[in-house]
Amino acid sequence: MADGRDHDRDRALDHPNPDPQNPDRDRERWDDGLIARRASERAAAVVAVGGDTRPGGDQPEEDTLPPLGGSYGGPLRTRLDALHELVGLSRTRVESEALAEAGRVLDEAAARQRLSSRHTVIAIAGATGSGKSTLFNALAGVPVSETGLRRPTTSAPIALSWSEGAAGLLDRLAVPSRLRRRPLAGGAADTELQGLVLIDLPDHDSAVTAHRDQVDRVLGLVDAVIWVVDPEKYADAALHERYLRPLAGHAEVTFVVLNQIDRLGTEAADLVLDDLRRLLDEDGMALGEHGEPGATVLSVSALTGEGVPELREMVAGFVQERTAPERRLAADVDAAAARLRPAYLADGRPGLDERARDAFTDRLAAAVGAQAAGEAAERVWRRGAIRACGTPWLRLYRWYERLRAHGSTDPRLTSPVEEELTARQRVEQAVRAVADEASRGLPAPWAQAVREAATRGAEGLPEALDELTVSIGDPAARPPRPAWWPAAVLAQVVMTFLQIFGAVWLVGQIVGVVEPGLLPPVLVMLGGIVGGPLVEWACEGAVKGPARRYGQEAERRLREAAAACGRARVLDPVAAELMRYREVREQYATVAGSRASARIVGGLRSGTSRLGATRAGVRGR
Repeated sequence: MADGRDHDRDRALDHPNPDPQNPDRDRERWDDGLIARRASERAAAVVAVGGDTRPGGDQPEEDTLPPLGGSYGGPLRTRLDALHELVGLSRTRVESEALAEAGRVLDEAAARQRLSSRHTVIAIAGATGSGKSTLFNALAGVPVSETGLRRPTTSAPIALSWSEGAAGLLDRLAVPSRLRRRPLAGGAADTELQGLVLIDLPDHDSAVTAHRDQVDRVLGLVDAVIWVVDPEKYADAALHERYLRPLAGHAEVTFVVLNQIDRLGTEAADLVLDDLRRLLDEDGMALGEHGEPGATVLSVSALTGEGVPELREMVAGFVQERTAPERRLAADVDAAAARLRPAYLADGRPGLDERARDAFTDRLAAAVGAQAAGEAAERVWRRGAIRACGTPWLRLYRWYERLRAHGSTDPRLTSPVEEELTARQRVEQAVRAVADEASRGLPAPWAQAVREAATRGAEGLPEALDELTVSIGDPAARPPRPAWWPAAVLAQVVMTFLQIFGAVWLVGQIVGVVEPGLLPPVLVMLGGIVGGPLVEWACEGAVKGPARRYGQEAERRLREAAAACGRARVLDPVAAELMRYREVREQYATVAGSRASARIVGGLRSGTSRLGATRAGVRGR
């Protein structure tokens, strides 16, 4: 094969000056690699000095054009920045395998950005016997790539560059210098194709594994692809399942060419072409029809030249637009966003609402016994009022009842029965419930991160709540006494004194020490007997409101303290994870973009472009 290429080169050199207007052009035809490397060195020197082109002497005008580096603009620049931010925010949350494709896209974007923006790299790919090398030679206008019946004919990528300065791109594609070619001078046609770098790939279905690996590697690096199919293998499952279907999102930088139509009649060629469009539609590849952007589908015969001028014209227009690198990168970002979707989008509306927060606080309050503490404080207050303001006879009776029953018979004064769940179990249950609520509707990586944050915060939370209750103290230990209690106690003492005085007066009359008169001592004694319970009843009624407020205040203090502890240890870390997820979701929305989001959910793409309008006219040819 090398001998054939050397023969081609010798035959080209036999015509030293096919273009009399440019005698140096043909002399430099086969030195593209060296020239481009020197141009790249000059460009690197320019970048090193801040972009000043004056040092080092005069340079060709086209070398002073701005390179692609730093020129990503508009939505693509925004999406790449968002993707970079997204990867940075997700490294500790999303598995590295899921971020690998996004990292590859960023690396490829940076690598392509440093290389020439004046060149468009298009690969010609196809199956064995599809005639891609013949089409490659037809576009070149010179037999550059070897053709023949022996399979595989092409064993390594062959590059054909219509202008200088593409050495960096070819180095990136790992095309050896001996396989880099320049076409013969072709006048206006060459002018139209200035900036084109055409790559002839090995067969994608080659029996040699190394050939298939080269195809896969180069297809991930080129700016656009021309898929060459023939009437026999256009429906090959290997082509559609391995390449066209996974690369359906790259339709705008894809050409699908039905070759060898000279073997078919006009009607048969139209039928095959329509069936090819149907298969592409089933693959999910949008077609550039009716002014919409998408893949170009057309028929040619590389052997007879039918349709080749149209293909050449379309490729020339595509190259002159100089948007293929950005379109390819945009499609790569779309594909990366589609693969990352499960890691950032899920059904439901994640987050913690007020209901979930209140439920968590209620569970923590129950764990520290806030309600029981408040009720105990209320009971102690009321018990103190009864002891201070009650009649001595009633206190003696209640004391006797407690001794007999080994405890109080008043259900209001009984201690609450201990619940089945311990305080630690209640805390664990509260944390688990709030973690489940916060992670509901989150993608798996972020749901796991929320649960882990809640679990870390729960460590030591029961002990912290115990220390909290000790520091606050028992509100029922020494309840405050209102100012009116001494007056009530004095009134009860007076009522007791009246009872005793009336009884002594009455006994004195019976004994004869005092003059008889039954009514006065009886009235005095009855006044004390009736007045004592009345004072106790009034005090008990008056103490209900303050006792309830005192109990509620005690419960509130303990509840707020428990809520603050739970918020600092559990809710705040969970909220931080949710905030981080919202940030990455916003970044993901920027990465996906409107067009990519529509493609992910199965929506239709809209919009027109000059490229789409150009491609739409091909079907009519």
